[in-house]
Amino acid sequence: MAGPTDQDKLSEEWGLDEALAGVSEAAAADAPNDDAISAEWAAMLDADSAKGEGDAPDRVLNQDEIDSLLGFDPNVGGNVELTGVQALINSALVSYERLPMLEIVFDRLVRLATTSLRNFTSDNVEVSMDSISSVRFGDYINSIPLPAILSVIKAEEWDNFGLLTVDSNLIYSMIDVLLGGRRIGGNIRVEGRPYTTIEMALARRMIEVILDDTHKAFEPLTPVHFKVERLETNPRFAAISRPANAAILIELRIEMDDRGGKIEILLPYATIEPIREQLLQMYMGEKFGRDPIWEGHLATEIYAADVEFEVVLHEVDLPLSRVLSMQPGDTVMFDRTPSDPVTLRCGGVDLTEAIMGHIGKNVSVRVARPLNPPKVTMAAFEAIDEPGEGR
Repeated sequence: MAGPTDQDKLSEEWGLDEALAGVSEAAAADAPNDDAISAEWAAMLDADSAKGEGDAPDRVLNQDEIDSLLGFDPNVGGNVELTGVQALINSALVSYERLPMLEIVFDRLVRLATTSLRNFTSDNVEVSMDSISSVRFGDYINSIPLPAILSVIKAEEWDNFGLLTVDSNLIYSMIDVLLGGRRIGGNIRVEGRPYTTIEMALARRMIEVILDDTHKAFEPLTPVHFKVERLETNPRFAAISRPANAAILIELRIEMDDRGGKIEILLPYATIEPIREQLLQMYMGEKFGRDPIWEGHLATEIYAADVEFEVVLHEVDLPLSRVLSMQPGDTVMFDRTPSDPVTLRCGGVDLTEAIMGHIGKNVSVRVARPLNPPKVTMAAFEAIDEPGEGR
């Protein structure tokens, strides 16, 4: 390693001492210029500060204005139209109000579930519908309060999945009722432990009762069977759709005297897509499909209608030149005998054949064979009304 003496010699050879001395002199010469630049910057800052003191201070938004901008308003219900940033975020969601039949189906579910759960628990059970709303699947999964049981259900005819969530209060209340617990006031304390095998089995039985009622609620609209695929306690394992996909959320509240809880049914829009046309129609009366009163009235009026038909003796093809050259007295020969059948025709459609005769001074015909079968049957009209067929 080179010592101090060697370093001095190297510096002399490379001329570093003279270069460093030149840099130091230049820096000393430029020092007054640096001071001038610093003074200029300080003067500019002082001018800006003096100008700001004369102007009005920057306006700060209060909390109400921030909530209005973002679209959050805690004083309004969930049915109010969204505004602000939330309206932009949720602009891709489809409002359930565009599916009027959906609310009717779940109204039927409320009535059916009330009866079924009363028979299931032998207790006074009241089922009510809290709300129907459109949500994003990811937002719903992140908002589920734990502990809870999430049931992944499959709609077999639709070949897609849904989610049924039972909160902990309802699970412990239902288990308490089924196992003969005493009626105590207040909410049941949640212990925060994993559900036991008995609790999971009883919860699964209750879920199957709800799904059977859901099948009956959809049955007048379309046949569909819901089957429990699996039960989960971790929302991450119950992912049946992408987080950004829209879904319909139905919240049902189940009360048993002074205890109970909520059941939430989540159906992605992809799941109910096969019956979208049925959900778009308006609900009229309790019976779906055809109206027998209208059908009977229409049939009566058709039977009472007057119909004109014509009897065709014979048809023959003639050249247009011969037709144009016809004169009074010309004879057109029909290749028919008095016993040959004639054709009965209505609206250009051949109905049947008949034999000519006369009654008194009137010419008559006697139907010789049954009517011709129609070329268009009711099956063609029924195919038009079936979902998925072109109109």
